Formats: sequence, structure tokens, C-alpha cells
Amino acid sequence: MKRLYPDIGSYASGYLHTADGCELYYEQSGNPDGIPVLYLHGGPGAGLAPNYKRFFDTNRYHIIAFEQRGCGRSKPFGSLAGNSTANTLEDIDTLRRKLGIEQWVLFGGSWGATLALLSAIRQPQTVLGIILRGVFLGREEDRNWYLGPEGGGAQLYPEHYEIFTNNISSSLSVDIICQHYQQQFDSADESIQLAALKRWYIWEERLSRLYLPPGTGDFTTHYPLSLVTCLAKLECHYLLNRCFIEENYILDNIDKIAHIPGAIIHGRYDIICKTQAAWLLHKAWPQSDLHIVSGAGHSTSEGGIGLKLCSATRDMSRMLQGTT
Repeated sequence: MKRLYPDIGSYASGYLHTADGCELYYEQSGNPDGIPVLYLHGGPGAGLAPNYKRFFDTNRYHIIAFEQRGCGRSKPFGSLAGNSTANTLEDIDTLRRKLGIEQWVLFGGSWGATLALLSAIRQPQTVLGIILRGVFLGREEDRNWYLGPEGGGAQLYPEHYEIFTNNISSSLSVDIICQHYQQQFDSADESIQLAALKRWYIWEERLSRLYLPPGTGDFTTHYPLSLVTCLAKLECHYLLNRCFIEENYILDNIDKIAHIPGAIIHGRYDIICKTQAAWLLHKAWPQSDLHIVSGAGHSTSEGGIGLKLCSATRDMSRMLQGTT
């Protein structure tokens, strides 16, 4: 992380009020006259990481970010009511219009990559370029790769998968696992709730990084309970509802963004999002560049991922500004 762009604060922040009563936190940083770029965080439920602005040259970019429904500083916290992909896409467009932006670059990782692609497909005329990290296409096979018994995590980390799926008596499937956890998240017993939230979050963290620091134990001790709560609840909610996306929707509609320049950065050993998904997306999207980072998994903290993202934002700005 020391080799990324310097960290900066935001120069403006506020709340976007939605028609159905949500208050979504957003902030702006960088150069107000620069290239507008919307940062879309992952999860669903992860909220904004403290260092997300470090992938951008703040002299070139006007950086905009918001915390999606139920996440971080947005209100109501952890709520599943109205929390759907369609509403999030509408939130993105409402924010764009509120800030008076005609076109912007979309930058997203993991679930944020899904939203970037869906938003571009929905309104390609508003998009200058797209930068993605850890492609998640929201298909049945993508859900199975993350949670299913034949998925990458279950096959590579069977001992952790056994802990994650402990006490699930039915035959394992993504739907059965999500239903089990949703019931525990809604339990009247707070100890059951907390234990389930932690198990889900630990599974996510175990898979997100290829290499763990020596002595790593309970991941949840390093993160606030609020983050553990909203990431576990929202991931489960979206996966149980098939991400509110028609099967293969992104690849079936990729022609709508065929003319938009894009960069795809994906870790070779990503256990959360299939590397094959990034490859298929690249093959179907003629204006995209694909960078598969060797020796890296899913997280931006791993070798080469962050640096490739910085290179991608630099190259995109030079192309859009016609500079070198």
C-alpha cells in the first residue's frame, strides 16, 4: 500500500435522500474539475474502506463515492428493506444527477464490479470508461464458486468450509446455506446472531487473501462489529436472492457497452470471484484490457492488485485527457 497514491481527505460530503426513505452517505475528493469517477464498494455490505482514494491521481480525478443501502454511515443501518440491485442502480443515477455529472468513469471491485457493469449496461451514455477488480457476474456458477460445496473455497479450504457449514443438516447448496444463516441472523438469541455473523465474515476474509499474516486468528477482532454485521447480512440477502439479476444478464447484454473502454484486473488465485469470469467478460468486450495478476487472490491488499489498479486509472485518465 505504500506504493499507491497518497491518501487524502474528502472536500465535501453529505446524504442522498431516496424516494423510499433511505439516507445514503456520499463524499467527494480530489480535483473538482478533474475526470469524474464513481468508486463502487464491494460486499454487498462492505462500505467504504479508509484507503479507497489511493488508487487515483487526485490531480486528474474528481473522486465520488457512496455507501450503499444498509452500509457504513448510510441509514437505516443494516436494513434489508428495499435493498435490491435495481434500487442501488437507481441510487447511482440519482447521485449522478444530484452532482450535475453528465458522464463519469465507473470503478468497482467484486460486487462493485457487478454494479459498475450493470450501471453501464443500463445507461451507457453516462459512462466514459470502466475499471474493474475481481469480476463477479452474478451467475449461478459464481454463487456456487463462493459458497457451494463444489466451489473454489470448499475445495481448497475444506477445514474452514466445514466450520462455515457446521450444523446445517440438509444437503448443502447456496440456497440452503443462505437460508440457514438468514434464520440465525434473525434469531431472538443475540449470542446465536453474533456467532453466525462472525462465521460468515471469517469465511469471507479467509478467502479474500491468498496469504495471511503469521498468527492470524479470529478476523473479527480486527474489524468493527458494524462492518461484520452489514457485510454478513447483506451478502447473504443478495446471494439468497440470486443478486436480483437474471441469469447471465451481464454477458447477454455486453453489446450495450462494447464501445466503452475498460480495464479488468483479476487475481490469478481469486477464490471469491472466478478468474474464468474475468476471461469470459474480456473475450465478449472488445474494448477491454485484461490483467491477470500472478500470485494474488481477491483483495486489493495483495501483491500487484493495487499497483495494477493505479496503472489502470492513470492510463484511463491519459486516454480521456489525450495526454501521455
